Amino acid sequence: MATQMGRDLLIKIDMDGSGTFQTVAGLRASRISFNAETVDVTTLDSQGGWRELLGGAGVRSAALSGSGVFRDETTDARARQMFFDGAIPDFQIVVPDFGVIEGPFQITSLEYAGEFDGEATYEMAMASAGALSFFAL
Repeated sequence: MATQMGRDLLIKIDMDGSGTFQTVAGLRASRISFNAETVDVTTLDSQGGWRELLGGAGVRSAALSGSGVFRDETTDARARQMFFDGAIPDFQIVVPDFGVIEGPFQITSLEYAGEFDGEATYEMAMASAGALSFFAL
């Protein structure tokens, strides 16, 4: 895989529940992380006293985060309303030369900031709220 531009990692929101995805405008940094909890099934009979894990068990989750500047009234308003409504729409995360992850996420944190001599900025954090799918590019 060749080196990728960070700006090509996109977070998109389903704007109206119909599968119409629009890139969250103004993001300067974005991140996705995947997590899987383990289920320890170690017993006194475990070979050599080594820990054993139960394959395929545990809770899997993903977390999204992004930060940037206000650029687009439409996606800003959608994200803000989703947070206050506690809505869980579908998101798409486009990872260049890798694929697209799609599924429901809830905005768990929405922060606004600004310096008196700079631009207004925001940060969002989202947590997966259901099964995710992956489509290779």
